[in-house]
Amino acid sequence: MPSSYRNFRNSVPWLILSLEAVFIALFYFVFPYDDKLIKAYPAFQDVNHMMIFGFGFFLMFLKRYGFSTTGFNLLLIVLGVQCSVLIDLFVLLLQRQNKCHLARLIEAAMSLTAVVISTGAVLGKANPVQLILMTVLELIVFRMSRWMNNTFLRVTDSISMMHVHLFGAYFGLAISSCFPEPSPRTDKNARTPKSDLLSMLGTLFLWVFWPSFNSILSDKKWRVIYNTYFGLAVSAVTAFALSVLTTKDGKFRMRCLNPLKLHDTSGVHFTFGMPAVLGALTQVILLIITNWNNLPSMGYLVMIQVGAFCLTISVALITGLIAGLILNLRLFKSIPVSKYFEDQFYWEFPHLAVGF
Repeated sequence: MPSSYRNFRNSVPWLILSLEAVFIALFYFVFPYDDKLIKAYPAFQDVNHMMIFGFGFFLMFLKRYGFSTTGFNLLLIVLGVQCSVLIDLFVLLLQRQNKCHLARLIEAAMSLTAVVISTGAVLGKANPVQLILMTVLELIVFRMSRWMNNTFLRVTDSISMMHVHLFGAYFGLAISSCFPEPSPRTDKNARTPKSDLLSMLGTLFLWVFWPSFNSILSDKKWRVIYNTYFGLAVSAVTAFALSVLTTKDGKFRMRCLNPLKLHDTSGVHFTFGMPAVLGALTQVILLIITNWNNLPSMGYLVMIQVGAFCLTISVALITGLIAGLILNLRLFKSIPVSKYFEDQFYWEFPHLAVGF
C-alpha cells in the first residue's frame, strides 16, 4: 500500500477488539440463552439476508468502492447487532420488562437497518473508525427515540420499529452535511454496468425479503405480508412506467437524479427518506378514512401518528448533526476529499490491475 495512504493500524483493530471484549464480558454475565420463539428463526434469517446480501449489494454501485461497501457493511452489522442487543437489554432492565432473547436479536438486527441506510449517505467519505462510532451512537439514539415514542406517545414496538427507515435516512443526511463534499469534476464516484448490476441484485434481495421485515414484529403477520407484497408489486410496476415516461429517450433508467444540494452518495433521501414520509402521510389519511364516523377517536389517533413522525425525524436530524460534528473532530482522522470512494485507501491490492 502506498505510503501516502493513511495507516489505520493504530486505531481500527484496537477499537474493534476493545468493543468485542466489552460485548463478550457483558453477554457472559447478563445474557443467558433460552430456546423460546424458535419458530421465528426463519423470519430472522430473512432479515439477516436483507442486511448482509440486500444492503451489501445494493450499495455496490460505486466502481472503485466495492470491497469497502460489502466489507464495512458486514463489520458494522456484526458489531452493531451485539451493541444493539445490549442497549435494548439495559433499557428493558430500567423499565423492569423482559423479552425472549430471539426477539431481542430480531429487533437488534432490524435496528441495524437505520445504520446501513445512514452509511449510504456517507458512503466512501467516512473511514472505518468514524463508521463504527456512528453505528454505536446511532443505535443508542434510535433506541432512545423508540423509548420516547413508546413511553410518551404509547406507540407500540412494532410501529416504532417501522420508523427505522425514516430515522436512518435523515440521521445519515445530517451527518453527511458535516463532511466536505467531493469535487463535482471527480469521476471516482461514477458507476459501471457491472456495479449497477450488483446494485440491482441487492435491490432484488431487498424486494424479496421486505414482507418478512415488515411482518416479523406484527401480531397480524399474514395481513402485513399480503399488504406489503402487493404494495411492492404496485410500486415496482409504477417505477417501470415512470422510468420510461421521465427519460428523454424513453428508456429505463437505474437511478433517479438527486436535486438536493446536499451530497448524498446513495440517494437515501429518495430511496428511504421520502418513501417513509409518504408512508407516514398515507397512514394518517387511512386513519382519517377508517375513523371518519368517530371524530374524537380519529383526532387522537392522528395526533399520535403525527407526533411520532415529528419526534422521530427531529431526533434524527438534531442528533445526526451533533454526531457529524463529533465524527469530524481531528481525533478521528477524516480522510482527505481526494481519497474519497477508493478501496485502495483501506484494502490491499497486490497486483493493482490496470482496469481497477
